[in-house]
Amino acid sequence: MAFDDYIGRTGTASVTVPLPNRQIAARVRAALDLGRTALWITRGNDLWWGGIPWTSALASDSRGRLSMKIQAGGWASYLDHRAVFHTQQATGVDQFDIVRGLLAYSATLAGGDIGIESDSRILSGVRRDRTFRRYDQPRIRELIDQLASVEGGFEWRIASRRDQTTGRRIKELQLGSPVIRAGTSAVVLDHPGPILTYDWPLDATVRANVWQSRGASDNKNQAAESLPLMTELLVDDAQLAAGWPRLDGTSDYTTVSDLGTLAAHARADLAAAATPRPIPQLTVALDRTQLSPALLGATIRIRIRDLWWAEGLDARYRLIGLAVDPPTRGRPETARVYLEAA
Repeated sequence: MAFDDYIGRTGTASVTVPLPNRQIAARVRAALDLGRTALWITRGNDLWWGGIPWTSALASDSRGRLSMKIQAGGWASYLDHRAVFHTQQATGVDQFDIVRGLLAYSATLAGGDIGIESDSRILSGVRRDRTFRRYDQPRIRELIDQLASVEGGFEWRIASRRDQTTGRRIKELQLGSPVIRAGTSAVVLDHPGPILTYDWPLDATVRANVWQSRGASDNKNQAAESLPLMTELLVDDAQLAAGWPRLDGTSDYTTVSDLGTLAAHARADLAAAATPRPIPQLTVALDRTQLSPALLGATIRIRIRDLWWAEGLDARYRLIGLAVDPPTRGRPETARVYLEAA
């Protein structure tokens, strides 16, 4: 069994269930109803992951031994399967309430409530105007992602946790503006130590210092050519003056018909592309750390001393992803750790 969880991306789980006899095969057939069954993963008494199995494959090896391979997506994957069929409008509404409104709309339709809970008292302090038209039939997760990616946006995820008093399993909407934070103190990871391996990728292919975004087409005048809404050309003059070559970037928001909203998307896109942040990846021994999916958003203090960092690296990052791999012969249970600049 392997699974992962992230901020800004839907987590997944891959489970292989052996079917050694007819009784267990019958139990799996009765329990597994793709798109309907809930999958929960626990570690000790803690609930680490939850989601929905979407695909499976029955496999038989050369000796006739059967197994069921199951692929599941985190709770946010459900919102990929929910569309807006009734126009939703918000004027001067806190962006967190817009998210909760979309989830409430989803839950009020027949069969649409899967029990996602949220705290309505948490606000971002940023008010927005939004209209989600039924004619576009947008997917709810796509709308939340677009809202979150605007300048002054936020982060969101649907976490799994257990109520410490009742033991009830909870699907909880987490919102953070501008980012999700967790933990009260930094988690220290050392190399040599709990950090078994690390990979520090740098990528200039995603860099840009000039940006323009394209929105919905304006087809009000049927006699004229239909052209998309376009932002002004945004230029990072400071980078060009510093000697950087011109690097152009573009983005499409085909459901955005308001120029102000589109311009906010463009500014956020340019800010991210002008100084892209590397996402270091570490592999750690889970039995030697405090890490768990509940700490997504926590501060991680990385201390490394090797040939590259001969003087020693001591830096702080934010935990944005955790991918857990099962133990194998000669290797303990490990987790790949994804970070960003704190």
